[in-house]
Amino acid sequence: MTTDTNTLLEVKNLSTDFVMNKGTVHAVVDMSFTVREGEVLAIVGESGSGKSVASLSVMGLLQPPGRVVSGEIIYRGRNLLALSPREMRDLRGNHISMIFQEPMTSLNPVFTIQDQLTESIREHMKLDKKAAITRAIEMLRLVGIPSAEKRIHDYPHQMSGGMRQRVMTAMALSCDPDLLIADEPTTALDVTIQAQILALIGDLRKKLGMAVLLITHDLGVVAETADRVVVMYGGQVVEQATAQDLFDCPKHPYTLGLLESIPSMADSEDDEPLYMIPGMVPNPLNMPMGCAFAARCSRRMPRCTQERPPLYEVEGRLLRCFLFDPSGEEGART
Repeated sequence: MTTDTNTLLEVKNLSTDFVMNKGTVHAVVDMSFTVREGEVLAIVGESGSGKSVASLSVMGLLQPPGRVVSGEIIYRGRNLLALSPREMRDLRGNHISMIFQEPMTSLNPVFTIQDQLTESIREHMKLDKKAAITRAIEMLRLVGIPSAEKRIHDYPHQMSGGMRQRVMTAMALSCDPDLLIADEPTTALDVTIQAQILALIGDLRKKLGMAVLLITHDLGVVAETADRVVVMYGGQVVEQATAQDLFDCPKHPYTLGLLESIPSMADSEDDEPLYMIPGMVPNPLNMPMGCAFAARCSRRMPRCTQERPPLYEVEGRLLRCFLFDPSGEEGART
């Protein structure tokens, strides 16, 4: 992987395992990607594809039995995997922040919004209590919470799901991070609130100049927000391309299946059932010998069930599929 001069984060050959009593789950396998300054990189895939585990690995927030077994996570020239716990705490919030899927489980129910916002601000920005409260109110206003000076005294249960997600966004941005990791930030919200949160993240990205690593299973969200896209399946990157290239001309059979599964107005006007990728995601404790997607792929070849395909570079994108083997062995580029 070639590193751009404006690369903010570079993940090199990251592998993360969960060692269980029944066996080892290889949740992320040899994953590489970069996030450039100011861009939105989306990581997409079905549940269990490894995308959230990858984000937790970057943040140093994996809990046992999860552990990074190999690779490097380089942020501004520093390998995060070599940092001490204290150094990682200093970096989280100050430089890299994260919004989690469900704000009600991320916010402490027994502390007010003020308590939770000012704790991080005082820790990382070294402000006194009064200045931290002022900063917290400013952040609540920034994320669109009305009457911020009053709502700051609320407890999480006194706010709607959309408001709690805005509070989580305010907390993540309170120390002006260079990189925001948003892990399914709209999953628990209704469609109207989803649009508001996505628009908010987009506006703040432009206003603050930060990069965003967006973790999602929703390709509609990706189409609206992302500059580049990493598609994951079975713990591996199967396609990586610009968002425009991916949607204009998807190439990996899994990516094609995902895009064909998106509902459209045309689907509602006929009696044809919505397309579904056949089969099931393989058991992570018993991954197949060859390509993880082979059993569900209509274009599989004998080779696909015997060998694991490498990543091929094709026309400026990366593809993990033997159809794109430049040698032409049992496949051809399309």
